[in-house]
Amino acid sequence: MAFPFWGVPTRQPTAASQRQVNDRARVKIFSGSSNPELTRAICESISVPVGKCTVSTFPDGETFVKIDENVRGQDCFVVQSTCNPTNHHLMELFIMMDALRRASASRITAVLPFYGYARQDRKDQPRVPITAKLVANLLVAAGANRILTMDLHAQQIQGFFDIPVDHLYAAPVIYEYLHKKTLQNLVVVSPDVGGLKMAYAYAQQLDAELAIVAKRRKSPTETEATAVIGDIAGKNVLLVDDLTETAGTLTNAAALLKSRGADKILACVSHALLNDLGIDRLRKSSIDELITTDTVSRSAIDGVNITTLSVAGLLGEAIKRIHHNSSVTSLFEFKGGRTS
Repeated sequence: MAFPFWGVPTRQPTAASQRQVNDRARVKIFSGSSNPELTRAICESISVPVGKCTVSTFPDGETFVKIDENVRGQDCFVVQSTCNPTNHHLMELFIMMDALRRASASRITAVLPFYGYARQDRKDQPRVPITAKLVANLLVAAGANRILTMDLHAQQIQGFFDIPVDHLYAAPVIYEYLHKKTLQNLVVVSPDVGGLKMAYAYAQQLDAELAIVAKRRKSPTETEATAVIGDIAGKNVLLVDDLTETAGTLTNAAALLKSRGADKILACVSHALLNDLGIDRLRKSSIDELITTDTVSRSAIDGVNITTLSVAGLLGEAIKRIHHNSSVTSLFEFKGGRTS
């Protein structure tokens, strides 16, 4: 029996509760500047405090990082989405991991809710880089022992790493929201050929029909929707994609679907990066609701109906399982099948 200084006996903690306290103490979750709100929500979901660190900028733009607590022998996670400004956030992530490595962290996991440069995943023109591979190399060189990410633009990017990659999907969170809406007479539409596999997974989960829009890319910011394959007349439509920035693909597809008789049009993307051009297009578009997640930080946007769902619980559970060296497979399985 232990006695504090005022003489009242206290109960010794059980072995199980002590293990839980010790276990939480060995997990450190640090936040970069790209999305601190998501990091706080992740930490709250698994009852772990946000790691203490100082991230600042020198007058010339260089990033300074100092880890403000002991991490020797700890299992450390750094949460950083590589959204705009992409290069700054990437460099900040590299420096944070280097600081943790030099402070003798036992394992460093880079948590990238959104993995930037993923669209440059192949050499499709002469004399162009494969930047997704370059970023993978830089993450490993900076000290990452493991990667946790969500909804990569291309599945093969997992193979660019020689370290373990846990690739999650936002689909379970989005499925739950869509089921609550009980949409009738629904057709899931892929806005291009590349998203057909994702659209098929949504159609199966929602017991909906499937259609596809054929598009032609005119420039990095402009696309042209040319045809619809499938019956969408008089039906509610759910457009699904992994990300949108200029919203050209979504808004052009929505305009074509509306002209072919679609009723209500919803769009669903995991990562809504949305620049000024994308916001302007959405305001003028036929899309009634844009459903997305908080993988990237975004301020409120007037004139656009955006529903933002949190993936903090999903990422938090993945972090907990990674720390315990448990399987994360069940986090992206539904009804015995995969979400994508």
